[in-house]
Amino acid sequence: MNIGANEALPFEADDGDPAEEIARIESRLDELADAMARCRKIRLISQIAIVAGGIWLLAALIGIIGFDPMGLMAAIAGVIGGTVMYGSNTTTSLQVDAAIEKAEAMRAALIEARDS
Repeated sequence: MNIGANEALPFEADDGDPAEEIARIESRLDELADAMARCRKIRLISQIAIVAGGIWLLAALIGIIGFDPMGLMAAIAGVIGGTVMYGSNTTTSLQVDAAIEKAEAMRAALIEARDS
C-alpha cells in the first residue's frame, strides 16, 4: 500500500459531488483499516519470533535443552529478525494511523460542509 511521502491520500479533492468525495474517502478508510489489521498481525508474529527465540536461547544457556548450532542460529535469527520486523512495522503502523486520522478529518469536513 502506498500511503505517500506526506501521508496524502491518493486522490485529489476536487470541487465535484461531495457524496462521491465522501464515498472515495470511506473506501480509502476501508483500505487503511485493512492495512492496520495487517500491521497488527505482523506485530504479533514479530513478538512471537522475539519471544520464541529468546526462550530458546535462555533454555540453551541454562541447559534445559542441548546445544544445537542450527537451533542457536534460528533462535538468534528469530530475535534479530523479529526485532527488525517489529520496528519497521511500528513505523508503518504510525504512518497508516496518521493517514486514517487525516482521511477521517477530511470526511468530517466534507460531511459538515454538505450538511450546512
